[in-house]
Amino acid sequence: MSERQGRIHPVDPTSALPDDRPEPGRSEAADLADLLKRSGRGDQSAFAQLYDAVAARVFGLALRVVRDPAQAEEVCQEALLDLWRTSARYDPARGTAISWIFTLVHRKAVDRVRAAEASTRRDTSYHHRNHPVEHDTTVEAVEASFEARRVRTALESLTPVQREALELAYFGGYTHTEVATMLDLPVGTAKTRIRDGLIRLRDTMGVGA
Repeated sequence: MSERQGRIHPVDPTSALPDDRPEPGRSEAADLADLLKRSGRGDQSAFAQLYDAVAARVFGLALRVVRDPAQAEEVCQEALLDLWRTSARYDPARGTAISWIFTLVHRKAVDRVRAAEASTRRDTSYHHRNHPVEHDTTVEAVEASFEARRVRTALESLTPVQREALELAYFGGYTHTEVATMLDLPVGTAKTRIRDGLIRLRDTMGVGA
């Protein structure tokens, strides 16, 4: 897909052939899953439609994590390029298309934040070497890494529907109503999945009520 290498530019959805457009009356979740599946087969027209459907939300999620518009735009472009390259890996059995996409974007954004933090640490390393250490940062780092592994392990214990609802609500920062819309569910069902997922996370991690 040479014209999309480097940076992806907005595409005009009207340029898609009528036969390539989602069928009327279908849910957004089904439409996105279909577009993602076709993109995985190398269908550039399908990816153009997928790009238009999710680009704004991808940027919004990236911005929530990195908190800088310029950085968020770069994360957005990188994530969408990765989406084109890896769309064939999408497995509908593991969750909705939008949840899969948001997971990819969230990882990219977190990687960007970690890279920025590492750069800051390098820039201030001389200062830290020449000042007394007020607390054991090594222990802190080990504890943080252990906690992150516990969370990842706990997330894997959830059912796919619980995990995707939690990822949208807490990684994506979306409201219960927005999660329900994205997953094509009644609001009450979305709330139940998020609540049950949190309860299961708490029990798996051994956290008190």
